[in-house]
Amino acid sequence: MLKRLIAALILLGATGLAQAQPTAGVEYRELSPPQPTDIPGKIEVIEFFWYGCPHCYDFEPVLEPWVKKLPKDVNFRRVPAMFNEEYAQGARAYYALDAIGQEERLHKALFDAVHTGSRLRVGNEAALTEWLGKHGVDTKKFAAAYRSFSVEGKLKRGTQLQQLFKIDGVPSMAVNGRYVVNTDNIRSFEQLLSVTDYLIEQERKKGGKPAPKK
Repeated sequence: MLKRLIAALILLGATGLAQAQPTAGVEYRELSPPQPTDIPGKIEVIEFFWYGCPHCYDFEPVLEPWVKKLPKDVNFRRVPAMFNEEYAQGARAYYALDAIGQEERLHKALFDAVHTGSRLRVGNEAALTEWLGKHGVDTKKFAAAYRSFSVEGKLKRGTQLQQLFKIDGVPSMAVNGRYVVNTDNIRSFEQLLSVTDYLIEQERKKGGKPAPKK
């Protein structure tokens, strides 16, 4: 009987911890000063990622259905991290694909190519171009975008955002230019999104508005 009681208390305590409200300085940190967002009137969520990151790859199947269910007042976008030249090459590929309207279509396929099968290196421009050609991309348009002025500008802005948000690892989630989830104290992808949901709701409350229909 005593053993059952102890087990029940342990389970109750674990449940309470799982449902505990995220705490500033523990599960997330506040940015000072807050950063402007892209679309006024919407709550912005940014995922900082890298195509070569195995954790980002494992996160994607959890993240994708979550993104599809986001309310209409939330704007989700990705920002490729650039910690070194290899990361920067992946970011250039991301922005070039985005510029020609192919990033969304190929995002998962590109992730798969990097982490399974041929183990594509996104930083190898020739190998990437060959892969894109096999997936129906106009490689001339891609090549033009790859070193275009607009892509160079996005690379600079991405670097600036990474520095302003003090991102030191991926995947990382930032909410509305005010918060970054502290992944050092996160134990699962589900918890990462749960804390992100909490921060979205905190921002929504500041605006005094209920969540809109999805």
